Amino acid sequence: CSILYVAFCSQVEVSEGFEEQIEGRSTVVKQWVDKRQILKHQCVEGFLSHCGWNSALESICYRVLILAWPMIAEQALNARTVVEEFKVGRRVESTCNEMKPGFLKWEGLLKMVKELMEGVMGKQMRKRVKDVAELAKMTMVDSS
Repeated sequence: CSILYVAFCSQVEVSEGFEEQIEGRSTVVKQWVDKRQILKHQCVEGFLSHCGWNSALESICYRVLILAWPMIAEQALNARTVVEEFKVGRRVESTCNEMKPGFLKWEGLLKMVKELMEGVMGKQMRKRVKDVAELAKMTMVDSS
């Protein structure tokens, strides 16, 4: 099984009829959940993330690839680190919609998700995230 986890809290409203469209194939949870409980599930292979540092580190520690979509502040730097330095994610390019810079066409996002979840690059990153996860966990071990 392959699941892409998406979390944007209060920034997004689910459109009317969406839940009925995905019924039986997916789930929408509207209340707060501990994302670590979701990320550690064996079926979760990707996380569409704003790239806050805690979110990125938790995702890596649970060996979940990141589709990086930074919104504000240091998130762009974190996304760059995840994609270019750690090589365990792919950056969402907001230029997927030339008509509205900063917005995405769903087709462009779908292409990125498929590459992350099923493509050659995703397979390579999946191998890499195991090594990076071990290094990340070592940095969090209490040395006292």
